[in-house]
Amino acid sequence: MARDPRYDVLFEPVKIGPITAPNRFYQTPQCNGMGRNYPTSMAIMRGVKAEGGWGVVFAEQCDFHFTTDNARNVRLWDEQDLPILQRMTDEVHKHGSLAGLMLAHNGYVTPNLISREVPLSPSGGASFGNFPSHTRPLDKSDIRALLRWQRTAALNARKAGYDIVNIYAAHDLALPMHFISRRHNTRNDEYGGSLENRTRLLRELVEVTRDAIGDTCAVGIRFSVDELIGRDGISCEGEGREVVEMLADLPDIWDVNVSSWKNDSITSRFGEEGSQEAYVAFMKSVTTKPVVGVGRFTSPDTMASQIKRGILDMIGAARPSIADPFLPKKIEEGRPEDIRECIGCNICVTNNYLMAPIRCTQNPTMGEEWRKGWHPERIPTKDTEDRVLIVGGGPAGLEAARALGQRGHEVMLAEARTELGGRVSLESRLPGLGAWARVRDHRLQQLQNMTNVEQFLDSMLSADHVAETGATLVALATGSHWRRDGIGRHFLKPIPISSDANVLTPDDIMAGVAVSGHVVLYDDDHFYMASVIAEKLLKAGCTVTLVTPAATFAGFSQFTIEIAHIHKRLFGLGAKLEAHSAVVSIRDGSVEIGSIYADLKREIACDAVVLVSGQIPNDGLYHELIAADTGQRIVRIGDCLAPATIASAVYSGHKFARDLGLSDVDRVPFLREDVALAPLGGPHEASQGRVFPPIVAAGGE
Repeated sequence: MARDPRYDVLFEPVKIGPITAPNRFYQTPQCNGMGRNYPTSMAIMRGVKAEGGWGVVFAEQCDFHFTTDNARNVRLWDEQDLPILQRMTDEVHKHGSLAGLMLAHNGYVTPNLISREVPLSPSGGASFGNFPSHTRPLDKSDIRALLRWQRTAALNARKAGYDIVNIYAAHDLALPMHFISRRHNTRNDEYGGSLENRTRLLRELVEVTRDAIGDTCAVGIRFSVDELIGRDGISCEGEGREVVEMLADLPDIWDVNVSSWKNDSITSRFGEEGSQEAYVAFMKSVTTKPVVGVGRFTSPDTMASQIKRGILDMIGAARPSIADPFLPKKIEEGRPEDIRECIGCNICVTNNYLMAPIRCTQNPTMGEEWRKGWHPERIPTKDTEDRVLIVGGGPAGLEAARALGQRGHEVMLAEARTELGGRVSLESRLPGLGAWARVRDHRLQQLQNMTNVEQFLDSMLSADHVAETGATLVALATGSHWRRDGIGRHFLKPIPISSDANVLTPDDIMAGVAVSGHVVLYDDDHFYMASVIAEKLLKAGCTVTLVTPAATFAGFSQFTIEIAHIHKRLFGLGAKLEAHSAVVSIRDGSVEIGSIYADLKREIACDAVVLVSGQIPNDGLYHELIAADTGQRIVRIGDCLAPATIASAVYSGHKFARDLGLSDVDRVPFLREDVALAPLGGPHEASQGRVFPPIVAAGGE
């Protein structure tokens, strides 16, 4: 198909200093949980982005000295780190894209657990978060050293093949931004006081980088123009704009956003597509250099509008490039309807914190490109003649049907309800989760074009029905349901509940059961469900008391960087919190809660209790089929196998479509990457300029 001419502007080349990007698609630095720990996985993943049409592909932030060690990311402390970084540039350049590296010093944010160096900051003070350490302020010799380290790292970045080198001054996570900030910088020398002085370090970092590599590499700044905290911080109407005016044409490109990371990568529950426009719209009136910005862009119309209206020169994206590495190609090839749109759930962010390979709700191949050989657009054609029945049209069933259909299998998809989507359809109707329906809608759109996939709605199947279908392979994707007995993570046996108590679960709320008055909501799930149920009840006029045995409510949401947004919204709506507490019994009109640390109990009067604790697989049909011994091969997938996230369900469905449930449990099912052992020797021997062997890809089973 031909590209829609409305989007031609997105495919214009963009000159960035001494180089030229082939189009306006710019994958911004994106944390991925792989970095130096899984470098080939990281490199191949970046290469797939380039194959998918992203004109510029950045690594995640790169630590450029051992005084800022962030074990999640790539590093460039010296030439020993070049092989890892060059593996990425080789993969990106294969497809004609530019490779970018953002050199970062995180200052007081990194506790330096590996190097054990004292963290650096403009003026000293406590370290970031709750680490029991303090920082030391940089003196003049430290600043001279920092500029020297920056120059060396820039030269090494060029050796590794990078085309763009950016200086990180964003998200309240980078030393240059800490110097600019009045909150962090109380110095009284030429690096403190006036904004010009506080910006001096950033200016000098750019200048030393341009002097080192500016003849052949573009040099950029990644800068947060607004911290969204008013007069106490940098703002696009104040010092954020003034910094850009001071340095306007010094870099070759500006990569601008808002701070902190929880606001820059805000979830769809709390922020719309393109929500940063109001903060970065001034940029083109201040600088003549290209400007790239982000905003969870998924619509080509929104992207083209940003360019045509002079807001941005390049479309920056991290999460949309994760959900669909081939987003640019699909627009270019005239099939934007095939884009797997990011749902803004931030599951991708969680694994960065957990230091494990990235995953995505929409794209089950993310992070598996090298170690499992999974490509986001290509899948092997079928190698068996199985006729497949999938029972259940939720996220696991839909993805299994889509991928099996792509492989060429004959597929029957049976759903007991009158609509497809399962839990996705139900949860997407909860407050703020509307974008999650894209998980369902994308797969339904793909299935429309598959004549080998039949859909049967309103079809509750028994074991006899399954046997009558003639399917040789049956996948049960029948989902799960929330427990009514309180068993979860804290309690391993049922809570005493009187028969006349008004006890509900999320299933009841999503089914439309009416609730009024004072509701006690017990959260022993610790992710998003209790918070969206609470929001729904509060907006319906209920009074809500949140009870959780954890130290904080919705605790796992810290990994999706939305916990602060959740708390602000719920407490703004009037919710009350009882932390470190468990619901120990429920009676008609009241609950008894108790401290998890002391023998302290008290009653709370209430009209209803909503238990958000554990879940139970809907696996009755599985056991019925196993007992009936129908001669069919039976496999459970998704929540029917083990309840988890929607991302896990989609992955489970995709994995089944690839291996048909036949993976060898006695063999490791993916490649592993091992560190080559360095020669034995003491610290003195290791410091004599000897470069240890690089990390190499070791083939696994």
